[in-house]
Amino acid sequence: MAKIPIYPGSSSFFPGDTPFGFYDNDVDFQQDADKVTTFCARRLGYPIMDVELQDLNFYTAFEEAVTTYGNELYAYKVREDYLSLEGSTTGSTDKYGNKTNINHQLIQPNFGPIVRYSEQYGEEAGTGGNVTWYSGSISLVKNKQDYDLTEWAVSQSINEGDLEVKRIFYETAPAIVKYFDPYAGTGTGMINLMDTFGWGNYSPAINFLLMPVSFDMQKIQAIEFNDQVRKSQYSFELINNKLRIFPIPNQSGTLWFQYIKKSERNNPAAISGSGVITNVSNVPYDNPTYLQINSVGRQWIFEYTLALTKEMLGYIRGKYSTVPIPGDSVTLNQGDLVSAATSEKTSLIERLRSYFDETSRNSLMERRASETENRIKELAAVPYPIYIG
Repeated sequence: MAKIPIYPGSSSFFPGDTPFGFYDNDVDFQQDADKVTTFCARRLGYPIMDVELQDLNFYTAFEEAVTTYGNELYAYKVREDYLSLEGSTTGSTDKYGNKTNINHQLIQPNFGPIVRYSEQYGEEAGTGGNVTWYSGSISLVKNKQDYDLTEWAVSQSINEGDLEVKRIFYETAPAIVKYFDPYAGTGTGMINLMDTFGWGNYSPAINFLLMPVSFDMQKIQAIEFNDQVRKSQYSFELINNKLRIFPIPNQSGTLWFQYIKKSERNNPAAISGSGVITNVSNVPYDNPTYLQINSVGRQWIFEYTLALTKEMLGYIRGKYSTVPIPGDSVTLNQGDLVSAATSEKTSLIERLRSYFDETSRNSLMERRASETENRIKELAAVPYPIYIG
C-alpha cells in the first residue's frame, strides 16, 4: 500500500494556496488560515493520532466555509430586500474594471415594484401604465349596422387576434344632464338659478327652490326634446370585435375608437434585463470580505471548517477500509467521520439560518411590538401620585 501523507504539525499560508483565491489577499484571512489549520488538526486527534491531511486541504475547507457563510448571509439579504431591489441597477464598474456590489450597503425600502404592479390596473383603465393606446376609425355606411373591427385590424397590418378595443366614441350624454338639468352649461336651467342664490356648489339633485308643477312638465318636455336633438339614444354593442351600433345610421360618417395591442399588454418583459436586477441570481452581492466578519461569524466559520475537514478525512480513510499491521489489520473510522461531518454541517447551517430569521425585519417588528405591549402593562401597574394641597 502506498504511503499516505499525514499532517506534519505546522503550516505556512501563501496567497495562491486556495483553489479560488477569493480571500488570499485579505490579511486577516492569511493570519487565520494557519490558526484554523492547527485548530482542526488538533480536533481531529493530532498529535496523538495521525491526520491524513495536508495544509492545502485545510486551506480549501477554510475558503469553502467562508464562502458558505457569505452565501447564506446574502441569500437571507436577498429574501429580505428583494421587493425593494427588483428593477434597480446591478451596479457599475469602477475605473479599474471592478464590478461594484451592495455587500455593505443599507437597502432602503421603496415602492418601486408596488407602483409597477399598480400600473397594470392603470393600463386597463387607460390612466397610466406602459401600454400605448392607439386611435383608429372606420367609415360608417348608411343603413349598415354591423362592422367587423378584426377586418379593419388586418387592413392596418395588425396581427389577427391582437386587437383589443378599449373605448368607442359613440356614447350617450351623461345621466346628470339627462335627468337633472338638460340645460346644464348653457346659461339657463336649475344650476344657473342656484348660482344666483349662492348654492352653485351643491349637486343639482339637492333642490333648495320651491318650483311649480308646471316646471316638472317643462322638464319632461325638455328631456324628450333633448333626446331627439342630441340623439342621446345612440349606443353600441361590442362582442369579439364585432361592433353593432344603435340606431342604424341614416347617413355616412366616421366613428373613432381607441385600442391596444394584446401582444404589448401581455408582454412581461416591460424592462430591459441589461444592467437591471431581474431575478435573485443577478443581485450584485459578492463574496464576503473576511476582514469585516465579526467574531460570531468567524466562530461559525471555524466550526464549519472542522466539519468539512472531518468529512474530507473520512473520504480519504474510506479508500482503505482496513490497514494491515503485523499479524492483524486495523479497521479505520471512515463511516463515523463522514456521518458526524454530515450531521454537523446540517446543524450548523440550520443554526445560522435560525439566527438570520430571528433578526429579520418581521421578527424584529414583532419583538418590538411585544416589548411595547409589555411596557404598557408595566406602566399601567404604577400607582398614580396623590397630591394633597
